[in-house]
Amino acid sequence: MACKKLGNLSHTMWQKSSSCRVALCTGLNIPAFACGSFASAGSTMNGQKCCKDGQNCGPTKHLAANHNPVGAAVTSHRHQIVGKNRGEESLTKSGRAFSSTAPQINNKTYLWARYNEMKRLVHDLIPPGVCNLLNPSTIYANNEVNLEEVDIYGFDYDYTLALYSSALDEMIYNKAREFLVQHYKYPEGISKYDYIPNFATRGLHYDIQKGLLMKIDAFHYIQLGTVYRGLKPVPDEEVMKLYGGSNHVPLHQVSGFYGKGPKMKQFMDVFSIPEMTLLAAANDYFISNDIEYDPVHLYKDVSDAIGMVHIKGYMYKWIMQDLEKYILRGDETYAVLHRLASQGKKLFLITNSPFSFVDKGMRYMVGKDWRDFFDVVIVQADKPHFFNDCVKPFRRLDSNGDLQWDRIKSLEKGQIYKQGNLVDFLKLTGWRGSKVFYFGDHLYSDLADLMLRHGWRTGAIVPELEVETKVVNTEQYAQSLTWLQALTGLLERMQMYRDPESKKVLQEWLKEREELRAVTKNLFNPHFGSIFRTCHNPTYFSRRLCRFSDLYMASISCLLNYDLSYTFYPRRTPLQHEAPLWMDQLCTGCMKTPFLEEMAHIR
Repeated sequence: MACKKLGNLSHTMWQKSSSCRVALCTGLNIPAFACGSFASAGSTMNGQKCCKDGQNCGPTKHLAANHNPVGAAVTSHRHQIVGKNRGEESLTKSGRAFSSTAPQINNKTYLWARYNEMKRLVHDLIPPGVCNLLNPSTIYANNEVNLEEVDIYGFDYDYTLALYSSALDEMIYNKAREFLVQHYKYPEGISKYDYIPNFATRGLHYDIQKGLLMKIDAFHYIQLGTVYRGLKPVPDEEVMKLYGGSNHVPLHQVSGFYGKGPKMKQFMDVFSIPEMTLLAAANDYFISNDIEYDPVHLYKDVSDAIGMVHIKGYMYKWIMQDLEKYILRGDETYAVLHRLASQGKKLFLITNSPFSFVDKGMRYMVGKDWRDFFDVVIVQADKPHFFNDCVKPFRRLDSNGDLQWDRIKSLEKGQIYKQGNLVDFLKLTGWRGSKVFYFGDHLYSDLADLMLRHGWRTGAIVPELEVETKVVNTEQYAQSLTWLQALTGLLERMQMYRDPESKKVLQEWLKEREELRAVTKNLFNPHFGSIFRTCHNPTYFSRRLCRFSDLYMASISCLLNYDLSYTFYPRRTPLQHEAPLWMDQLCTGCMKTPFLEEMAHIR
């Protein structure tokens, strides 16, 4: 969120009075009720905030002398209310009566007063038209990394050194669909399903036996509203029924270490987008035409058809024939490699792609002498087996790309090697530990083993970051998300009101909360939302991203924005029990829990 006021958020919201453990949001025009008016014993007098036992917590800034959050006439699309001064309220909370000489205001009026006051606060916190702070070229840190300690930089090729245009996805889809019909003898009607751009997103799970595509969060819960059978969403009630009355998927079914469980497949690389779309289209054809089929057979056949596009070299041929159409930002790749090499860093390449394909692409992006940048080049490495098996020995290729029979005793600059394994790689190079930094786009095949088993630094290339950052920078997203957080806090705090009228109000808030969730989701992708978040939890993909990468970024060109002695520090985001940061925590976490007062006599 790009508001200038938010620039002081981390400073102002963590200030604390010596007499009260409450965030004083003095720089954000946050009124006194943020930490006082919801508390059952809190009050304000003469512009001062009072906490437990009447202790003074300091002045309330940015509030006019006659401003009264509860008593002000507040107009919303639902209600117009006129209340009383905060000191004149008479409320019953948790069975306790707080009496005064003033007339009572009913709970319904009080709840809508809190709602409207919080909405005004959110509007003041994020002024319209000023949210554009996040830079798509930022590098994000999951772990502290000092680049000055890194001497060796390694790279994958596809979607790391070479970024491809979305036109490639449609080509892969069309060719695999053709294989499915002609080679696997699927109905001709499937050919009528054209590629649907932006239908699927990376990181989704596919239930192989049920034929369902879905998004799962970090706690193995299916995000309701993101389950698709074919091209149509599955109602939440049916999803719950299909999974035994719960939307939780057991660990052993979700995926193995590399995303391949017995019943679920997680699609983790960018190349998987056409595969998910073809699965959805084929499923939709059979369902729409009421044709009985086996979803397990369909999954295997679509997977094999997609594989044939790669194995038979079609993808390589398309790119090599029209480099300018398919390869993006080659000049940025050259700039990164030139900068690293010119500052004395050692470079290496480990890719599953064949040498002829890599050579053509690198000549286009970097120049005919591209190999001069690299100390070691390894092609057709067969990752992830390269990183976790020590079976295949290295073999050298001659200048024509033909295999040589000689035994490899060293990895020499200027030579091209095929296959091999990481154990031999470490012995021959001596490159170990955190002085080695490897970049790749596939969290499992490229990064997992290197981080967990070998202690290399890892960088994840996530091209989707660029698009998602643009969404996050919009005023609509900033306003919707902040209000969603605030409304959630209100619901948590005000659920203690349980009379019939109050329950109706809370139900309206819950309905609005669901609508806000849909709005924020659809800003990213109308079917599956953001690849990083479900409604409130990180996605399964996001959890793996944090586990297997020290840094993540939209492309390797992001490195050009940082000095090679730069230290990346991960943000210290608050845990649930730590000091408040979000609007909902201002409503809840910094005040006494409503029902906690019932235990006062015990403690």
